[in-house]
Amino acid sequence: MDEQEKLRILITDDSRLLRKKLREELEKLNCEVIEAVNGKEAITFVLEQEPDGVILDIVMPVVGGIEALEFIREVAPDVPVVMLSSMGTPQKLMQCLKMGAIDFIHKPYTKEQIAKNVERIKKLKAKRKAKAADEI
Repeated sequence: MDEQEKLRILITDDSRLLRKKLREELEKLNCEVIEAVNGKEAITFVLEQEPDGVILDIVMPVVGGIEALEFIREVAPDVPVVMLSSMGTPQKLMQCLKMGAIDFIHKPYTKEQIAKNVERIKKLKAKRKAKAADEI
């Protein structure tokens, strides 16, 4: 993958402050950022904008993160989803990982956790591109 190619990351959280802070972190990591305020918007953006990865809060209005994750797995099974929540019970963590999330980060997150997941998303995107090239 071209080193200059930006990852498109969808941030979904109802907190404007968290989205702003996370956007700044992701932009420092050379990511293009799309923002959604709830799970319904996230689903729409996944369908229309095809992000390389999604960071998804659990507790949000309209459609919550777990419901959004379930739908995203159905319509875009290859898009990596990272759950980000302060409501991280062991049961929720296991549920999200079983549903296909690649990680579960407890708020407050660290810059290192975000950077690690951006790298994972980058590697998964490169694998998808290589697989698609092999199928041609």
